[in-house]
Amino acid sequence: MPDTAQIYSLTKEKVFDLFQTSDKGLSESQASSALGKFGPNKLTAKKRISALSMYLGQFKNTLTLILIGSAFLILFIYFFGEHDSSDLVEAGLILGIVLMISILGFVQEFKAEKAIESLKKLLAFKAKVRRGGIEKEIDVADLVPGDIVILEEGVKTPADIRLLEVFSLSVNEASLTGESVPVSKITGVLTGNLQINDQKNMIFAGTAISSGRAVGVVVKTGDGTEIGKIARDVSLVEDEETPIQKRLDEIGKVIGYVILGICVIVFIFIYFFARDFQGLTPLNKIIHSFIAAVALAVAAIPEGLPAVVTISLALGTQRMLRKNALVRKLNSVETLGSTDIICSDKTGTLTKGEMTIRKIYFDGEIIDISGIGYERVGKFTKDGKKVDSAKLSLLLKAGLLCNNASISNKDQVLGDPTEASLLVSAAKAGITQKPERLMEVPFSSERKMMSVVVKEGDKYLVFTKGAPEILLTKCEKIFKKGKEANMTKSDQEEVVKTNLDFSNLALRNLGLAYKILTKKEYDVQVQDAKKLEQGLTFLGIQAMIDPPRIEVKPLIQSCLQSGIRVIMITGDHGATAQAVAREIGIVGEVLTGEDLEKMTDEKFSEIVEKVSIYARVNPGVKMRIVNALKKKGHIVAMTGDGVNDAPALKASDIGIAMGITGTDVAKESSDMVLLDDKFSTIISSIEEGRGIFHNIRKFVDYLLSCNIGEVLVVFTGVMLFQKLPLTAIQLLWINVVTDGIPAVALGLDPAEKGIMRYSPKVFQSQIISKKLWAEMIVFGILLTIGVLGIYVIDLPRGLADAQGAAFNAIVVFELVGLYLIRSDYKTSFFSNKWLLFSIVVTLSLQLLIAYTPFLAKLFEIKGTDWLDWVYIFAVSGLLWIVFKFIQSLLNKIPALRENTLAIE
Repeated sequence: MPDTAQIYSLTKEKVFDLFQTSDKGLSESQASSALGKFGPNKLTAKKRISALSMYLGQFKNTLTLILIGSAFLILFIYFFGEHDSSDLVEAGLILGIVLMISILGFVQEFKAEKAIESLKKLLAFKAKVRRGGIEKEIDVADLVPGDIVILEEGVKTPADIRLLEVFSLSVNEASLTGESVPVSKITGVLTGNLQINDQKNMIFAGTAISSGRAVGVVVKTGDGTEIGKIARDVSLVEDEETPIQKRLDEIGKVIGYVILGICVIVFIFIYFFARDFQGLTPLNKIIHSFIAAVALAVAAIPEGLPAVVTISLALGTQRMLRKNALVRKLNSVETLGSTDIICSDKTGTLTKGEMTIRKIYFDGEIIDISGIGYERVGKFTKDGKKVDSAKLSLLLKAGLLCNNASISNKDQVLGDPTEASLLVSAAKAGITQKPERLMEVPFSSERKMMSVVVKEGDKYLVFTKGAPEILLTKCEKIFKKGKEANMTKSDQEEVVKTNLDFSNLALRNLGLAYKILTKKEYDVQVQDAKKLEQGLTFLGIQAMIDPPRIEVKPLIQSCLQSGIRVIMITGDHGATAQAVAREIGIVGEVLTGEDLEKMTDEKFSEIVEKVSIYARVNPGVKMRIVNALKKKGHIVAMTGDGVNDAPALKASDIGIAMGITGTDVAKESSDMVLLDDKFSTIISSIEEGRGIFHNIRKFVDYLLSCNIGEVLVVFTGVMLFQKLPLTAIQLLWINVVTDGIPAVALGLDPAEKGIMRYSPKVFQSQIISKKLWAEMIVFGILLTIGVLGIYVIDLPRGLADAQGAAFNAIVVFELVGLYLIRSDYKTSFFSNKWLLFSIVVTLSLQLLIAYTPFLAKLFEIKGTDWLDWVYIFAVSGLLWIVFKFIQSLLNKIPALRENTLAIE
């Protein structure tokens, strides 16, 4: 493809030479040859992950691999050692758990992928081209560089095009640049190193023609377009592990090393010192020692942890879906809770993406107008007092009539949003009737004006709108004190000052003027547009802005109170961005994309923490911002809707796309899609993520403290009695029934009241703090003392009786531990009915095993005596009291204290 880096700086003749084309377009043979050379005008399809790959991806964590390894160890013992049928039960249960984990994760991610439609074509289906001097329609895929394209209002731009002719052309480039206002285009040569936003003689693939028409030459197609470059940037961004994946993997590795060490110690001890095994042959001693070590491994491995985490995240995604947040990947839910920076696009996310008249200058007064977007309801006030809109009727009527836009009953705009805002301001005053239009002088970027002529009775009215400073040069009079008056120098100065004041408020200003003609004057001036737009009476200014969403300001304040910083990234000018930021409560320095591109990474790293507003940025700059913040240790969420947001959405820790206004590329690159496009949904999702982090911390605390207790019970029992106080199948059942059912119910615990007051650092910290490790060890020791105490009391009655009592005791003690943990999270006893139900189910299943002969035989126990239950519940109460006392002592140790959690 020819070098088109600065095609905007070339003359029409040089462009034609570069692409060997002309006003008549390419010949069919030239087009065919170019199609073979450059390929079809399509984006390279994104490689979709297969269902098999998605399923295998569920096994990428250490804990799951440890589970699979332990199952195969048990099967090894069964086939090469003693053929005990309980070994098959144990292996089957473990593999069943692994299967459940993998299926749950796969189903959630597969459903989310199906909920997001596959990448759709960003280009129009047909394009009107001129080939060999003949106009014809062809498939967009057949467009090639050098084709002459004819573009009309409402058409989506099919490729990157250098403009040759324009007729009142304005283009909506929001999906590519983030700029909210349609951009007027020109054909003249431009110079300098210009951003996409400033290449006024170019239009780009995927943008839409708001008004007017144009002729241009195709300069880039397919992957070579600006959209194609963005798609390539997205494909180069590698997926990273989420915080929860990293933390759980670290825990898994620690558990793996600890298990390996303890198993080796137990194996050596039993082989050399256990009296019951000394009479066996060396091979049988090895087998029995290995069985004991595997039993300990079963006790140590938290089989339920991966499953409970997966289920908790899945339940969280369902709750979030009910709140209009579609999560595409399970682990993204928890990542939200860790977020401390939200990089948000302005247009359509923080703002409504609709132009609204905010202020009017008329008859020497500044009038405020209330109302949001295209809702035709609002009040006219001055200094807080209501103004009679009838006084403003002439100015509002001028905006209504000098207009080509329309708004449906459902507030859908057809045409330029700027003109639509004029329709709305008139409608707020009850002015909606349009008389017959006799003629129009279209807007042009050279004149920066538009005029229409309408007839009312025997009068011919000319209404003109345009840039106030240009319009003033066409006016001889000004409307003042309720009537027309000759314009003085002081009048001009006042208009210029007002225009500047409005601009400093980031308002876009349109001046309006009019004059009245007789039939004779009209017949003369209609022949000359210049005369028609001379001798006007200046009416005033209507000033508009793309307003912030009404709910955004309190949400920004909520974020600040939660330690979450909101950064605005937009394609708009700095003044506009700063004014919107000020209105919604974003405080910080402003940096433009042009200034940022001149900075070194080192310099940018020094100031990135201070900048909260980025203006006039391109996609590469957004990526740079996200990466700089991540290098500073921040967990970054990026919201966006445009094609230009896609690379940053994928590069961020969690990409959040808009579901209504978002492009398909943005959705495909995101981790989560807001189905209602509301910023409030992000905040409720963060709250949900924080609640899930607490729940994960609860059941990791619960599972590991229980497993530490089980390991100590087995290890201490073997050391003291040279016998296993609990068998491998009993330990596996304990892990399933106590670690499984209640732990899953923990995932339904409501978020702690006031959880948004906590600093994000709480949710970025390790799941298990030093204090939690200390508490888990204390609980494990207390549980071991209680279980072995009951075991010793029953041991004279026989091993099966002692193991049965210990088996029941450890189940009850672990359930007590569950509520000890919940008591630290300001969670009421009855706040989770499913947890209460799970406790009842767990105890019922335990009683069923204890008192059903077949099951008691399978689990190698005898029925528990009523006196044993007295001991068990007495020790449970003692366990609660002693643990709470020791916990209060631990809270006083400075080294175990966690950082201040709440932001006051």
